[in-house]
Amino acid sequence: MGNNIGDSRENNYRRSLGVHLTSKDIFINYIFPEIQDKLWEYKWIDLFAGEGNLILPILNSISPSKRIQFFKDHIYLYDIQPVMVKNCVINVKNYGIPSEIANKNINLRDNLESFPDFLNKTKFPVFHITNPPYLYLGYIQKHKETQKYLEFFKGKNNGYQDLYQIAMINDLRNEITNLIYIIPSNFLYGASVSNKFRKDFLKYYNITKMTIFETKMFEYTGTNICIGFFKRKKAPKSENLKFKGVKIKKENVILEKEYILKPEFNYRAGSEIDEFLKKFLVQKPLQVNYYLLKQEVLQNKGDNEITVIDANNYQSNKYQKLILSINDELKERIRSNILYVRTVDTGSYKGRVGLGIISEDFKVDGIYVSGNTYRTHPIQVFFEPKITPDEQKLLKDYFNFILEVFRERLDSEFLTTYKYSDAEYTRKYLGLTQVRKLIQTFPYSKLNYNFKEKLKDLIVKKDFNNILELLKASKDKSN
Repeated sequence: MGNNIGDSRENNYRRSLGVHLTSKDIFINYIFPEIQDKLWEYKWIDLFAGEGNLILPILNSISPSKRIQFFKDHIYLYDIQPVMVKNCVINVKNYGIPSEIANKNINLRDNLESFPDFLNKTKFPVFHITNPPYLYLGYIQKHKETQKYLEFFKGKNNGYQDLYQIAMINDLRNEITNLIYIIPSNFLYGASVSNKFRKDFLKYYNITKMTIFETKMFEYTGTNICIGFFKRKKAPKSENLKFKGVKIKKENVILEKEYILKPEFNYRAGSEIDEFLKKFLVQKPLQVNYYLLKQEVLQNKGDNEITVIDANNYQSNKYQKLILSINDELKERIRSNILYVRTVDTGSYKGRVGLGIISEDFKVDGIYVSGNTYRTHPIQVFFEPKITPDEQKLLKDYFNFILEVFRERLDSEFLTTYKYSDAEYTRKYLGLTQVRKLIQTFPYSKLNYNFKEKLKDLIVKKDFNNILELLKASKDKSN
């Protein structure tokens, strides 16, 4: 029991700093091959060095007779934790570097607050390789021990969402040309968490390569990470970015592909689906609302009893049922809207994100929110204007088919990675904005008998190309 308490305290301390120590193997396998031919050309720095695992292995490639001078001229390491600085000095001594020299180039410093300016004034240009702290702003706001970091998100940093973004924007402002960052993969795939930062940062930097991991890399976090190789542009410019991506999947499966990030879509990976959503938005789209809220039920009390699940009451691996007494109007609204959205993959193929039918999956009429709304709970969907249950079932099949086509084509990259797990695929999160936009490509106003039958047939046949032609034809008739 004592060890468990100690482990918990250690994990909480780690979490409060946003610290995830880097394995030397990551450097040796994925970073060193990219820099090994230019070791003498740069000053290698890590402003969040931990024990130095992202820089010190360079010394293995320097002959012992030249290591001391190389270290003096080419390596500078910093960390905010005294114990890490101490460990870093010990590690340097193992390479034959005297402690008095090590102590000059390894220092205690908070580099989120400011950049050590003198580094830009020394002999060699700076090349920054680091695994910065990452801690999401939402977490920082909710926990007393991390609220000290809120200062970093004020003023010129207002709108950024994570500590790693603060670290990277500091490098941008100090005009560092070459960067290699180990960061959460939401840098590529996140929407609200990363849109502003990507637009600001990628105006100034090209991505030369990205290695993306869908396997667990760090012992103390389930965050999926990537290694980004960045080079500063000669002049700031908003333009399409092309680069080689290497994805390390489960069972060490390696997927290579060319990525194109477009400023029009906030430089977010997987924007092909955004182009589809923009192109096929119908002229008069369905209006979509989410959640059956407690306030609405209280305002519509009556004599009609309906059975619902309570999205805020999950016990014994299921949502608890209850009976609501409501008036005719709300009863009709609930029963006429039969769909819900699952926003988080469960880990099984039957439980992937998408639309489902409430009565089939939960054996109730509706999904009630007795407390706070959470995006990860099952959420009832309400449509205006009203569409029939059969039309909603067709919408469900259409929505889920289109979603799965793009998941396969884009390796689910337009979705946000939920968190690392041992599931048979990488679990993803589907944003409610994405749900609304995909629903709004459904041409509900064209749903005569022939159109319905044709669309049903194409979905059964999994004929995506002819569905596109059908959507295009229905859109052309509207114009």
